Amino acid sequence: MSASIAPAAGALPGTPGSPVPQRLTDRSLRVHRVAQDDPLATPLLAELAVEYSSRYGRSAGQMHHELRNYPPTRFAAPHGGLLVVTQDSEAVAGGAFQRYDDDSAELKRIWTSKEHRRQGLGRFVVRQLELEVSRRGYRRIYLTTGWRQPEAVALYLAVGYTALFDPALPAEQIGAHAFEKVLPAADLEATA
Repeated sequence: MSASIAPAAGALPGTPGSPVPQRLTDRSLRVHRVAQDDPLATPLLAELAVEYSSRYGRSAGQMHHELRNYPPTRFAAPHGGLLVVTQDSEAVAGGAFQRYDDDSAELKRIWTSKEHRRQGLGRFVVRQLELEVSRRGYRRIYLTTGWRQPEAVALYLAVGYTALFDPALPAEQIGAHAFEKVLPAADLEATA
């Protein structure tokens, strides 16, 4: 069962005070809290499986099995969450978080439908996750992305995450690319 947390009209992607990209202002976006087995999450997991398999060499079936069998409690309250963004009832983007340590959440499964990319939805999803993470009392976010996902690296750098690796090294040499972000005090105060 999904729970809509807010109409997303006017919600700001990126950092507080950043302008809403024109592409998002005319959309009827809604953000839903869902369980991993919710039908709204199905497109997210299916497309991620195809994306990961094309980049890392495992079959889409293997990747989908791994994604579907990830412990669903990791993305459940009170320590985690899975958000799906819909436009006109279609799942177009999403992402999840889980507890990393007492003060930190770890972002996972950041996804934008391939038909809806380059419209600011990745920034929007990250911002919605940051707000939800703040509401849960976390002060820091940690995440990793794969070495064959330069678009994700660019997104995280663009929205203020600090690389915990040497960006001068070749991506394959780095392996998983780790990032962190200390949440702004304004986010923490707004959720208190």
